[in-house]
Amino acid sequence: MTILQSLTHAYDRLAARQEVPSFGFSNQNISFCLSLNPDGTLAGPAHDIRAAAKKPVARVMEVPSPPKKSAGIDPCFLWDKTSYVLGVTGDEQKLKNEGKRLKAEHKAFKDYHLRALETSDDPGLQALSLFLQAWNPENFNDWPEDLRPKLLDQNIVFALESERLHNIYLHDRPAAKRLWATLGSESERASAICLVTGARAPVTRLHASIKGVWGGQSSGASIVSFNLDAFTSYGHEQGDNAPVSEAAAFAYTTVLNKFLEKGSHNRVQIGDTSSVFWAEAPEAETASLAEDLFTDMFAGDGEIDEAAEAKHKIKPILEAIRKGEPLSSIAPKLAEGVRFYVLGLAPNAARISIRFWFESSFGELTQNYQRFLNDMRLEPPDQKGTPALWQYLRETAVLGKAENVPPNLAGAWMRAILTGGNYPLTLLNTILVRIRADGKINARRVAILKAMLIRNLSSKEAPVALDPKNENKGYLLGRLFALYEYIQAAAMDYKINASVKDKFYASASAQPRKIFPLLERGSANHLSKIGKQKAGFKVNLEKQVMAILELMQPDADPFPIAFSPQEQALFGLGYYHQRNEFFKKSEGTV
Repeated sequence: MTILQSLTHAYDRLAARQEVPSFGFSNQNISFCLSLNPDGTLAGPAHDIRAAAKKPVARVMEVPSPPKKSAGIDPCFLWDKTSYVLGVTGDEQKLKNEGKRLKAEHKAFKDYHLRALETSDDPGLQALSLFLQAWNPENFNDWPEDLRPKLLDQNIVFALESERLHNIYLHDRPAAKRLWATLGSESERASAICLVTGARAPVTRLHASIKGVWGGQSSGASIVSFNLDAFTSYGHEQGDNAPVSEAAAFAYTTVLNKFLEKGSHNRVQIGDTSSVFWAEAPEAETASLAEDLFTDMFAGDGEIDEAAEAKHKIKPILEAIRKGEPLSSIAPKLAEGVRFYVLGLAPNAARISIRFWFESSFGELTQNYQRFLNDMRLEPPDQKGTPALWQYLRETAVLGKAENVPPNLAGAWMRAILTGGNYPLTLLNTILVRIRADGKINARRVAILKAMLIRNLSSKEAPVALDPKNENKGYLLGRLFALYEYIQAAAMDYKINASVKDKFYASASAQPRKIFPLLERGSANHLSKIGKQKAGFKVNLEKQVMAILELMQPDADPFPIAFSPQEQALFGLGYYHQRNEFFKKSEGTV
């Protein structure tokens, strides 16, 4: 199933539960209502319908869909900003040149509605027509002084005063809906076979904007658009190049905007990639459980959604999945009857880029997730429990800031996790660069190195915990480096301004021959100092050094000229294992 088909099906399910607007309508932020008498006069100043809070919040209301905004002047039907509705604004750009732009917007709104409402006999629509004929923008100055600045550039709707008290607005009236359906079909667009539904229907010229993609334009951007001649074929214009019916275009853009809206339970931000997801199942409850589980799979310990936990008791299921138990034994309905979709989006100039598209059963997705967890398993583990994916990604960023995560890395890694494919090779190089740059060698970074070794490089020499018998030279020299660091710390009574690691890790992990002979000489001095105080401790440390050196092939140079990225990753893994071995507490924890 294609992306747009899947989104259209998702819209149909949500529309049946009245969770998304009907065709031709959209959810918009509305702040004020103009209440009219039947004769078109105002029943008082504008009413503030925003939610009461420290900072009032606009009400989300289902209104007729706006035209796709451009540099042109396009009024909305039965609602709009004050510049269109009343001819007033606080926008200095619109007030320039004697307010020509402002006057043009108000005139367009007025003319559009007078034409559209001309033959209507509905009392509410007639009242609006009379109001527009009589309204003069100068009348705005007669309104209460404290109200005027609050109104400027806010979205406004209309209502008859008798119906406003019951929260019924002009766009809710049956006559208004019938008229809007007629106006929406007046474009007389040519019909064609829709690429999404397969049915013949009027083709949409412009697809609605998608909002809420992290880093994208606040006004939104398109997934499908044709704005240059190079993108067209056979003389077709705009949407005719890839015919999608108006209904299908409305469906996929509406549901995608809902998934991307703030506070949505159907999105997760992974680096620069905004990932939306949804499930198909015979029962809505089962689909909801799969979606909530997916969210918490990629969240760290302590980030489980409390509402979802109370509704579905997700925590025990998630714990069983993380322990590697098959989904078929934990939740058979999820394993057998749920189809799952994940779409990764990122901004790209004036469009939205598709970073990845995943479609599979929830059972297969869970298996791939468990494989990812197994790749990342490490002893000792992260002290804060299972990290979220965004926490792993921050380890690749300069200063650990989310905005510094390398472009495209998040989407490529997420796709690999979902599909079970190889991780992006840039992940290995990025982590190695960060370690050399800042010297941080923690559980998260080492877990990434280990995962890359296992999956991409098929390395059987990447153990979960310390492996004293591992003969890989990278792993052994990583252990030896940790041992030299420990010897230095013991000789200096653990009071060190700059350790061996701080000075030499980057060079030692990349060019062992250049650094290790120096470390050997320095270690001999440190051991001599330790021997004067603790002779037995010195002997024990010397035995550990010899045990590591003896594992290296005797006929080979113990210190290669240079290490490949794979050997550098094993160096980091060996260092991490050995260093934590020294600092284990008696009960075996870090």
